[in-house]
Amino acid sequence: MKVTPLEIKHQEFKKTMRGYDTIEVDTFLEMLSNELEDMIRENRAQKDKIIELETQLSDYKNIERSLQQTFIQAQETSGKSIENSKREAEIIIKEAEVKASQIVEKARLDFAHIKEEISQLKARKESVVSKLKVLLSSELNLLRALDVEEEDGRRDSSKGTGKEHLEIDEILKRL
Repeated sequence: MKVTPLEIKHQEFKKTMRGYDTIEVDTFLEMLSNELEDMIRENRAQKDKIIELETQLSDYKNIERSLQQTFIQAQETSGKSIENSKREAEIIIKEAEVKASQIVEKARLDFAHIKEEISQLKARKESVVSKLKVLLSSELNLLRALDVEEEDGRRDSSKGTGKEHLEIDEILKRL
């Protein structure tokens, strides 16, 4: 049975001869009624506060869930980004290795080509030097033959040093 403050105020008791002092009982009932009224007001305020706090708690829980979902998505995105970066780095490294291999192979081919050109140039040089030796030798023999003829005619008149013949022979040896 619920008792309201108003019921307490209006409560009347039977009067008996040896009963309680009515003023004292009325004062007590008034005080009790006021206390009950205060308690009811405080109870309503507490209930309102509880509702407000429960609403805030619910809002905070929603925010927490949202933050957790955002954090999980950020972790997933970060993980995917790291994986993608690793894959891209591996691709770049492989491409660089392929390019390096191509550059090395091209350098080897260029080296072989240059080596062959050098061999060909050496052979051509030797051929030219050989031809020059033959040409100079034949020209020298021609000059000697002409000198011999001239010398025979001049032998009587003057004697040559033969120094010219030595210089030409040294040139041919050097070649």
